[in-house]
Amino acid sequence: MTVRFAVLGAGRIGKVHAKAVSGDPNATLVAVADAMAPAAEAIAAQYGCEVRSIEAIEAAKDIDAVVICTPTNTHADLIERFARAGKAIFCEKPVDLSLERVKACLKVVDQTKAKLMVGFNRRFDPHFKAVRDAIDAGKIGKVEMVTITSRDPGAPPVSYIKVSGGIFRDMTIHDFDMARFLLGEEVETVMASAAVLVDPEIGKAGDWDSASVILTTKSGKQAVISNSRRATYGYDQRIEVHGSEGVASAENQRPVSIEIASAAGYNRPPLHDFFMTRYTEAYAAEIAAFIAAVTGGAKISPSGQDGLAALALADAAVKSVKEGRAVKVSEITG
Repeated sequence: MTVRFAVLGAGRIGKVHAKAVSGDPNATLVAVADAMAPAAEAIAAQYGCEVRSIEAIEAAKDIDAVVICTPTNTHADLIERFARAGKAIFCEKPVDLSLERVKACLKVVDQTKAKLMVGFNRRFDPHFKAVRDAIDAGKIGKVEMVTITSRDPGAPPVSYIKVSGGIFRDMTIHDFDMARFLLGEEVETVMASAAVLVDPEIGKAGDWDSASVILTTKSGKQAVISNSRRATYGYDQRIEVHGSEGVASAENQRPVSIEIASAAGYNRPPLHDFFMTRYTEAYAAEIAAFIAAVTGGAKISPSGQDGLAALALADAAVKSVKEGRAVKVSEITG
């Protein structure tokens, strides 16, 4: 079965997903929608699909699934809308910035029995997945500590910062999901510290640009996350999992993995410049996993509940920074 897709939102991430869908042999990109006509038309011209309205896609008989890449404040409404329309739904993170709104949205998903996948693409990165596979194979024994380094090459515009939900809900949320993915156990306590070290305007907008987080599970497992909105050397993405019998790690990736040695020393190419190139394989793999869930009944992961759990950790981190203390996740989830 070929899954017929529509992409909602033709911005940066919409382009990434349009490429992933179009490159999958089990998918067809039928339509794209965006409030900015030129953006939608550019994708339509590139991949040979149609430009349609949200309403037309909702009613369409030739579309099986949608990929939601619109602004965050539209995600929950669109999920509910297309769940009721009987479409399978892939939605970029987060489902919403409000935990209660996410809960209400997931109730509609359950009631309609809709298939919903949340876009935590890093689970599908072949390097990070190989670390998870090593854990599952027992190669490092029982997981004890996880270290995640995630630093962007530069901060987004302050106009984006103001509507993003802040560093923890916008950026660290990927690392919260990765921590859960690697720990294999739910987080019980969050301790976070944050500062404005990159751009004072980010602080004026009510956010931070540099953060450190310690997550602790009931059994005492720990995950340490290091975030920065500035990495002058490229897109810094690393993980390490320490276990009772060894350690597994995934280092930074480069467009070309070579090393040149001379009398002047050792030289390696720069890192990827951002997520669009660093996670190309991950985006393709997550769409393939979504298609497998739609066509063959495979388990959907990451699910809406995974999205809810990651957002709860983000809310706990915000509370921890503001109150200067460790926060129990149960304080957030109730």
